[in-house]
Amino acid sequence: METGIGRRIAYWRERRGLTQADFGRLMGQSRRWVQDLEGGHRQTDPRLSVLERAADVLHIPLERLVTEPAPETPGQPLPSDVATLADSLHTPARVGQVIAIEDLKRRVLFCCQAWASCHYTAAARDLPTVLTDAHRTADVSEEAAVLLSRAYQLTASLLFKYGALARTPAVLAAERALAAAESSGDPVAIGAAARRVARGLIHQGRHAAAADYAATTAATLRPELEGAGTAGLSTLGMLYLVAAVGATGGGRTSQSVAAATERLGEASEVADQQGEESGDFTSFGPTNVAIHEVDVLLRLDDAWSAVETAQRIDPTAVSELGRERQARHLVTTAHASALTRRREDALRDLLAAERLAPQEVARPSVVRLVAQLLELVPSPGPELRGLAQRCGLPA
Repeated sequence: METGIGRRIAYWRERRGLTQADFGRLMGQSRRWVQDLEGGHRQTDPRLSVLERAADVLHIPLERLVTEPAPETPGQPLPSDVATLADSLHTPARVGQVIAIEDLKRRVLFCCQAWASCHYTAAARDLPTVLTDAHRTADVSEEAAVLLSRAYQLTASLLFKYGALARTPAVLAAERALAAAESSGDPVAIGAAARRVARGLIHQGRHAAAADYAATTAATLRPELEGAGTAGLSTLGMLYLVAAVGATGGGRTSQSVAAATERLGEASEVADQQGEESGDFTSFGPTNVAIHEVDVLLRLDDAWSAVETAQRIDPTAVSELGRERQARHLVTTAHASALTRRREDALRDLLAAERLAPQEVARPSVVRLVAQLLELVPSPGPELRGLAQRCGLPA
């Protein structure tokens, strides 16, 4: 098979939201078979029968596999407030004001609450001035350095939600969060900032480095974090969870499964110590560990197990988590359902996520999932068409 056709099969497989393992299962073949097919190494296979079966699985006309696909259209631009926040990290800082610590705490808390409620643009609107004032206040107050770190942590987490267009400023914000935390000497702030740095490594495709960095930081800070109450335990547990996500970057291998399972187990131990009451807007606890297990399984190309695991989680426990955590979980389960051909379930979860947090569903990666559903469903109904239109997609 020529490399061009294999590349086009890979293109349409990815457009349909299928991993190589999922596509292989639908083709009645192994993941390695798919790798060879897409890499142009299966010249002995009957070309027409393979193409006809692939076209059927991918729900496209056969001719789509023998002509080059149109290039990807650029993603939607960043919301204006998010773009302003991203740009503010690359421009000379305005002269901030030294303000009372209690006032700074109140402003940082407002941004954190806006984030937790999935009002991302509201948080983005306030963060530039919060950062400048926190910088100025940190010059004369060590306590303000912790608040400065927290504001940068929030900035990084918010920008990571907007994909490639915001990746560079998000990584920069994570690094500044760590620098501020280290200057404060607060172990909770250092651990929380390190988690954002690890996330940045994942977003840059450096999964192994992220897993190692998060796990090493957790081991180093563990004694201090265990002595820091709920906030410390939540920070420790979240470091193990991000390490578990980082361990999935190499795809499904015995080593990646073992590493991710080990990190999830460590997070579970911390969650048992802490209970469901979490600190610092993390929603960390036994339920969040279970939710991360779903995400890890999905990343390890096991969407079927991800669906089954999600079904075992108590819905009431999920509803008690923060809105941002709930919405992200619904998006994850929607993705898993789409990969296992449960399209009605996927739509149900996306609509539930939209009701809970419209701005979460407007993120680029979620919009792509909606677009894939729109293509996969032969005759989209009014609910799916309406969701697509609200996401800015033609429907």
